Amino acid sequence: MANIRPFAALRPPKNLVEKVSSLPYDVMNHAEAAEMARGNAQSFLHICRADIDTSEAQIHDDVTYEKSRENLEKFIADGTLVRDEKPCYYIYRQMMWGRVQTGIVACASVDEYLDNTIKKHELTRKEKELDRIQHFDTCSTQTEPVFLAYRKHEGIATVMREWIKFHKPDYDFKTDDGVSHILWKVDDDAAIDAIRQGFAEVPALYIADGHHRTASSAAVSARRREAHPDFTGEEEFNFLMAVIFCDEDLFIMDYNRVVQDLNGLSEADFLAKISEKFDVVPVAYSSDGYAPKKKHEFGMFLGGKWYSVAAKAGTFDETHPIESLDCAILQANLLAPVLGIADPRTDSRIDFVGGIRGIAELERRCREDGNAVAFSLYPVTMADLFRVADAGEIMPPKSTWFEPKLRSGLFLHEIEK
Repeated sequence: MANIRPFAALRPPKNLVEKVSSLPYDVMNHAEAAEMARGNAQSFLHICRADIDTSEAQIHDDVTYEKSRENLEKFIADGTLVRDEKPCYYIYRQMMWGRVQTGIVACASVDEYLDNTIKKHELTRKEKELDRIQHFDTCSTQTEPVFLAYRKHEGIATVMREWIKFHKPDYDFKTDDGVSHILWKVDDDAAIDAIRQGFAEVPALYIADGHHRTASSAAVSARRREAHPDFTGEEEFNFLMAVIFCDEDLFIMDYNRVVQDLNGLSEADFLAKISEKFDVVPVAYSSDGYAPKKKHEFGMFLGGKWYSVAAKAGTFDETHPIESLDCAILQANLLAPVLGIADPRTDSRIDFVGGIRGIAELERRCREDGNAVAFSLYPVTMADLFRVADAGEIMPPKSTWFEPKLRSGLFLHEIEK
């Protein structure tokens, strides 16, 4: 079962929500964050990226985490953030490119993360964990949510549909990137109970995005438990804030690769080598590039031309949850043996391009930035992600790119009583 409970969120009043809301802390660098917040003292970036108020050199210093806490306290004091009167659920809808995804904002159990009821599919980097640990701990608040998924449950879907049908949203606005954000507060006890019971019938939740925030919330919980050995398990620090979406709503985009050089090979020798494992066919040129049409096919931009590159039968194990992923096929049969990229996590010769930038960005990276070759991948599916997580496996790096991103500043979870 999934132990999902309501909470009294800190959130902006309706007339300030557009000024407060921001992109997530980890999708921009210091200079970009400073530019986004310029002239807006109520931007949530002053809390989740307080280095814009200290300095770039102090991003991970205590002074920046203290500034986050100071700015949070100021936002509460001046009414930029207001605490709801009772624990509620919240329905959060995003619309992008005509697609709709609707989730429940709630608190998930840290213990269920620890016992793998909330399943993982990525490794985390310690330095990124430490940053959010210090941020959450200093603020005594989870300032941004984790992005969870579950297999469709009709009971939960019915409650959400009925609530949306008969209630006006608390927020309804569109951001500069064209994404609409709509939020309903669910404060009726019967509806709250129905949502809670629905999730009690969900056998597992899956981290779609936010592995570092999840691990950091669990680490802060461990700190608080150690400091309060008489804890009951009901304290807020035993729970982590999440937006939980049905798998059928979610949209995973392609996550593509560019490589600086051909590892000393000529283009002709490179094509000959990869043809041992792949069927390589030139395709008609398009300014939009070439996106693969199915699993196990890749687009490749090389020498000013696009190719379809399809893995040959027997190249991979279709039954294996990891080896059958296209990013794993490309890594095992081309990037490592031909281009010499043994560890894509650390090799500076490879870069990754999220599908939101478009396939044409791959071509630009080669023509203008001097990269030698680029690969477009067929997107991973939610079924792929569930299969990997259910097997207790870890996805290869840079496998999934979810869009749209969750907006920050719409709701916060205080972890003190």
